[in-house]
Amino acid sequence: MQQDSSADSLLKATKLSKSFGGIKAVNNAHIEVNHGSITGLIGPNGAGKTTLFNLLSNFIKPDSGKILFDNQPIHNLPPHRIATQGFIRTFQVARVLSRLSVLENMLLATPNQTGENFFKVWFQQPKLRAEERQNKERAMDILESVGLASKADDYAGALSGGQRKLLEMARTLMTNPKLILLDEPAAGVNPTLINQICEHIMNWNQQGISFLVIEHNMDVIMSLCDRVWVLAEGTNLAEGTPEEIQNNESVLEAYLGQ
Repeated sequence: MQQDSSADSLLKATKLSKSFGGIKAVNNAHIEVNHGSITGLIGPNGAGKTTLFNLLSNFIKPDSGKILFDNQPIHNLPPHRIATQGFIRTFQVARVLSRLSVLENMLLATPNQTGENFFKVWFQQPKLRAEERQNKERAMDILESVGLASKADDYAGALSGGQRKLLEMARTLMTNPKLILLDEPAAGVNPTLINQICEHIMNWNQQGISFLVIEHNMDVIMSLCDRVWVLAEGTNLAEGTPEEIQNNESVLEAYLGQ
């Protein structure tokens, strides 16, 4: 999918900085993700990519800078409030609730459930039961789409690393996301599963979900992304199409060591 340069930004961060013990992990960085795009974020180890993800989702607070999501400032909101607005992230090491089943992991991600309200549990039983059926059906449909339906009753902790990544990604869909931040979705995953993950990302993108992806696998970045942003030593180095990034001498020198 080609990115429409006239499209409004879904996510726009400007002048973000964060220091740890006097070391600037992110230094005056900016990044932009358009509606309907798959945007890549690359850079050498220690470039500040995951720190930038943590700043964007407010898992850590920036020392300075501004973040707009859907034209609304979010840099002062707690992570759970950001998530309710449709801005969801995954982690480099997939986080699942190991002692719950795969299906239970999915159902817990459903927002605004009637059963979360004590009084509604007692006085809206028919609505509660109908909602639970709908949520279970939706969760099973999503699990079916990623090939995990047969694992629905298994403990999430029994899944392989690649399957856990699929579960974490599938679980984000239960929240009706507008934007998903993926932190190295292909890391530690066998090539066959990598191809499946890429197919799911493209399919979900065609359904209207935008993505910002950190990934060291350049084949994944170059095949998926509309635009690519490059960080080096915590600051912006380059931004452009995959083809432009592949031929950028500064990127080749800093990222590929050429």
